[in-house]
Amino acid sequence: MRARRALGVTLVAVIALAGLLAPWIAPFDPNASGADVLSGATATHWMGTDDLGRDVYSRVLHGARISLLVGPLAALVAALIGVPFGLLAGYARGRTNQFLVQVMDLFIALPNLVLALIITVMVGATLLNIVLVLGIVMWPEMARLVRGQVMSLRETPFIEAARSIGCKPSRILIFHIWPNIMRIVAAQMAIAVSAAIFTAASLGFLGLGLPPPAADWGSMVQSGFDYLSLNPLLSLAPGAAVALTVLGFYLVGRSVE
Repeated sequence: MRARRALGVTLVAVIALAGLLAPWIAPFDPNASGADVLSGATATHWMGTDDLGRDVYSRVLHGARISLLVGPLAALVAALIGVPFGLLAGYARGRTNQFLVQVMDLFIALPNLVLALIITVMVGATLLNIVLVLGIVMWPEMARLVRGQVMSLRETPFIEAARSIGCKPSRILIFHIWPNIMRIVAAQMAIAVSAAIFTAASLGFLGLGLPPPAADWGSMVQSGFDYLSLNPLLSLAPGAAVALTVLGFYLVGRSVE
């Protein structure tokens, strides 16, 4: 458990530092074209250049800034929607509970990526839209987790005692149930960050990421496919960045549970 947490924290910290310091440690402007097109790794361009002569290493560093902005914000949106929904669905009974569960099942029925594709096509691929879309497609998982925890707690003796002395449902949820599930929600949020980063990269790979010239990791992987024989790092470098970032947040989330 400690080794897993240490590895996850290390990966997240390194990638976060790389993203934050990208304007100072990146050797080139990530969007600046150059005459040296599709070169391999050299002493000047550590990961080579793309088809427009842009430095791949600089673009990977700046891509971290985008992913580390999209992932946590999308997880926050998912939590802001899913946690209150899950609290209410877990504590309510009868028709109210049935209706809320059916709403969750309606969203869960479609895979996240498919639903994200549909909504992104409708609203357009901007940074704000991508964050909101990812939060909307991920909130049912957060709500389902919270609902399960609330259902397991609502019949416990201390909740029955609070109910017997006349505590309102809202007070019970906020002051008695919520403090007991905060740790699990925090773990789920870290996992949601990893899922959001992966889904955002998938959208970019399918052509629905941030528009050019943004250094979007998913778009970089896709654009490098045609030149793998000339410089495999065009796709491998951003792909590895996605994998390591997703792994880091996932390990952090799993170690908190």
